[in-house]
Amino acid sequence: MRKSEKIRKTRETEIQLSLNLDGGESCGIDTGCGFLDHMLELFACHGGFGFSVSCRGDTGVDYHHTVEDVGIVLGDAFAEAIGEKAGICRYGSIILPMDEALLLAAVDISGRGLLVLDLPGVAARVGDFDTELVEEFFAAFVRRAGVTLHIRALCGSNTHHIIEAAFKAFARALRQAVSFDPATGGAVPSSKGVL
Repeated sequence: MRKSEKIRKTRETEIQLSLNLDGGESCGIDTGCGFLDHMLELFACHGGFGFSVSCRGDTGVDYHHTVEDVGIVLGDAFAEAIGEKAGICRYGSIILPMDEALLLAAVDISGRGLLVLDLPGVAARVGDFDTELVEEFFAAFVRRAGVTLHIRALCGSNTHHIIEAAFKAFARALRQAVSFDPATGGAVPSSKGVL
């Protein structure tokens, strides 16, 4: 089973997170940030992952530390759960519509953390959530997970729809990438023999 459980405690946040790449129940998502909870519910649902997270953070300041640290812990859990990457597809991509928004996401479980995020035209806030934190979340995740991730809004005018579609597309592309590919014969999908 490709699972991981992580605990991280700092002066700013205290996080408990579990991830099962092969499915299972999502046992609760409570970060203290309603918009982030909604995005993580989408991640679990559309990725088909077993997932739970609890975070107590300094949200009286703002949501920055909570969002970034949840991205860090999810990236650590992903790296541990995926292990040596033997037999996986490695790549995943999707063009995902949500109403007027159309998002492209492409993932390479490369061992190299890189984010290219292009969400033009999003408003500065959705409710009490600073939308610049979307980049903080994904940047933290890719650095710790060793994943190359491209997300691009091809069109869209509603900020909530664009960000929601970005998380759905990320989850769907990641789901493809972690799936097993019989053509690999169980090998690591790289000409180098290692990722």
